[in-house]
Amino acid sequence: MDDKTQPTDAEATLARWHAEAAAIRLRSSTVGVARREQVAGMSGIEMFQAILDGRLPAAPIGATLDFQLVHAEPGLAVFQGRPGHAHYNPLGTVHGGWFATLLDSAVGCAVHSTLPVGKGYTTLELKLNIVRALTDKVPLVRAEGRVVHGGNQVATAEGRLVGPDGKLYAHATTTCLVFDARR
Repeated sequence: MDDKTQPTDAEATLARWHAEAAAIRLRSSTVGVARREQVAGMSGIEMFQAILDGRLPAAPIGATLDFQLVHAEPGLAVFQGRPGHAHYNPLGTVHGGWFATLLDSAVGCAVHSTLPVGKGYTTLELKLNIVRALTDKVPLVRAEGRVVHGGNQVATAEGRLVGPDGKLYAHATTTCLVFDARR
C-alpha cells in the first residue's frame, strides 16, 4: 500500500473516537437529570460508570452543546465534543464559552470522580487559556481533566482540549469546593 491509502494517525484517532462515542450512545440514549434517590449511595466514580453504562441519564448540557462523557476513572474524566456552527461567535469561530463549558465539565468531573458517597463539589474558580481558534472544520475534540490535588475541602484539577491530530486548543485549571452533600 502507498502512503495515500494508509490512514494518518489523526484519521485513526478520529475513527477510534467516533467508535467509542457510538458504543456509549448505544448503551444510553437518555438525557436528563438523575433523581436524588437514583444517585443516593453512589460515589462519584460509581455515578459516572452508571452514566457510561446507560443506567443513569447523561446531563442535558451535553445535548445542548453537543458533547458527551466518554471515559471516567478515579481522578480522570474525558469528554468529547463536536464543535459546530451553532457554537460560533460573531467572528466566525467557536465561542470561548463552549471551550469553557467542555473543560469545566472535564476538570470538575475529574474531581467528582474521586469523591466518596455523600460528598459533592462546586466550581470555585475556572481559569481558561485558549491557545488556538476552533471551527467546525475540526470534527471532534477531547477535553481531558485530571485531579492535581484532592482534599477534604478543596480540590484542584487541570485539563487540556485537543483535536484528533494532537493539537492543543485550550487548557484550564479549576479549584473546587468539596462539601458534605447529605441532608
